Amino acid sequence: MSMIPVRVGGLAIDERSKNPVVLLQEIEGNRVLPIWIGPMEAGAIHSELVGKKYQRPLTHDLLVTVIEGLNGRVSRVVITDLKDSTFFASIYLDGGSGAVAIDARPSDSIAIALRSRAPIFIVDTLFDKTTEAPLAAPGSTEDKSPEEKAEDLRRTLEDLRPEDFGKWNPEEL
Repeated sequence: MSMIPVRVGGLAIDERSKNPVVLLQEIEGNRVLPIWIGPMEAGAIHSELVGKKYQRPLTHDLLVTVIEGLNGRVSRVVITDLKDSTFFASIYLDGGSGAVAIDARPSDSIAIALRSRAPIFIVDTLFDKTTEAPLAAPGSTEDKSPEEKAEDLRRTLEDLRPEDFGKWNPEEL
């Protein structure tokens, strides 16, 4: 299993579903992996990307503070799988008792990685998997066969660029 380093390429709004999307871009390549996320997690990612600080710690800030307070550190985040249009991730913590992998939602994992300056990786097979299975915003339905959906997705992902999505504006939610 090979892991591909990625960076947060930006946040966007899926114009059809009006749901936030985080765009993960290969650091040494052109592939982009869109992951539909909730508005609260998008806000947490956005605030860290723009360097916005709050008077009191938000949930992701608090979690990183607790980890560091226990002499641990977030070593990396890995987007590990895609099942039934749901992505899975693991947060890897290093501490006194060794390394531990913790199952987490990708959106929370990304927010924590950004706050702790930890690298983000995608299991390389996910880029292939997203071209084999239809990726859609949660709740979207279409009257197409699985083969037609897969072909539509293949064509879309081949030409996908971050600017193809609407601009992320937390005030619009």
